[in-house]
Amino acid sequence: MKGLLTIALMLCASPVFADDGISGADTAWIMTATALVLFMTLPGLSLFYGGLVRSKNVLSVLMQCFAIACLMSILWMVVGYSLAFGDGGSMNAFIGGFDNVLLAGIGEGTASGTIPESVFALFQMTFAVITPALIVGGFAERMRFSAVLLFCAAWLILVYAPICHWVWGGGWLAEQGVKDFAGGTVVHITAGVAALVAAIVLGNRRGFPQQAMPPHNMTLTVMGAGMLWVGWFGFNGGSALAANGDAGMAMLVTHISAATGAFTWMVMERIRFGKASALGIVTGMVAGLGTITPASGYVGPGGALIIGLSAGVVCFYATIYIKQRLKIDDSLDVFPVHGVGGILGMLLTGVFASDALGVFSGQEDIAIASQVGTQALGVVATALYTGVVTWGILKFTDAMVGNRVDEDQEQEGLDLVSHNERGYDL
Repeated sequence: MKGLLTIALMLCASPVFADDGISGADTAWIMTATALVLFMTLPGLSLFYGGLVRSKNVLSVLMQCFAIACLMSILWMVVGYSLAFGDGGSMNAFIGGFDNVLLAGIGEGTASGTIPESVFALFQMTFAVITPALIVGGFAERMRFSAVLLFCAAWLILVYAPICHWVWGGGWLAEQGVKDFAGGTVVHITAGVAALVAAIVLGNRRGFPQQAMPPHNMTLTVMGAGMLWVGWFGFNGGSALAANGDAGMAMLVTHISAATGAFTWMVMERIRFGKASALGIVTGMVAGLGTITPASGYVGPGGALIIGLSAGVVCFYATIYIKQRLKIDDSLDVFPVHGVGGILGMLLTGVFASDALGVFSGQEDIAIASQVGTQALGVVATALYTGVVTWGILKFTDAMVGNRVDEDQEQEGLDLVSHNERGYDL
């Protein structure tokens, strides 16, 4: 009887999954994080961007984000995951292979670390969804819907998948020791640089910068911003790929940086313009979130405070410089917030990841100067490759379908021109 009781207790203590090495707790957390990251795009980013454009284009932005989520999911399943995380053989330093095309070789019992590989592939799919969707802010209100989809499809394969492999798939930047916990290079620098290139290639919106183009519905934008903030816990905390202390610290520093970035931007606006705006505080929040992203698994709360403060100041001035000085119509400030934030976060990771900074210490035993140099290599390589290839893709899409709507269509608005619908019918 005693032996039977012992066996029963052993069975009760067994993991939820029978497969060796798979943790039920880790799996449950990453499944939750996956839902949070998808929530960032649909509806978070959609509402955030939708409120920022003019009312005649709100539906077009929502439609673009929704369609991109669908198309990127399909492409990631077909070939994107294999190129990003597959074994590229002799080319593995630069790109993965084709062993996992159509997610071949991934079954219910296939593990990736302590979670099923199906869950890992899905989690990474949500990153592949939101990154091209971020670029929408660079060409909002003037790009043909067909061109948007063609561009994003090519961009996922030619830009996102290779750089993802460089950093997270065992490629050459990983071998160099570049630290990017949740996407400073893979997500924010790629999206920011691509948006800047798109804004330059397509040209400014009709009337910019002489004509004011304020957000049409800040209520939508603030709602979307709140969803992004909540979803970012899955974005950064989930990148630990386990339910452990790294995930908990990543969530803590993410929140600290977001709050500090938002408050700092609000103060900067109050000093420069005399009033703080809802647009400013939510933009500062996104800057704080984007800047902490690469550092979130390496730094402590003290470092997160400085990173958020730096994001609020640097990204604030970058936004003014891009639009007022350079007069580049990066419509929704993708480069100064995500691009500059990603660059800043990557470099500051090399500083605050160190465990030798007292209260500002992180978790890594590193030489700061050497690590900052390695981080700078990752920044430069990512920005150069993204800029050149994005320019080539835009030239291709322009030749194929034409990137930009004509002046009359732009004046009428993309809701009617592209979709024969209105965002509002009051």
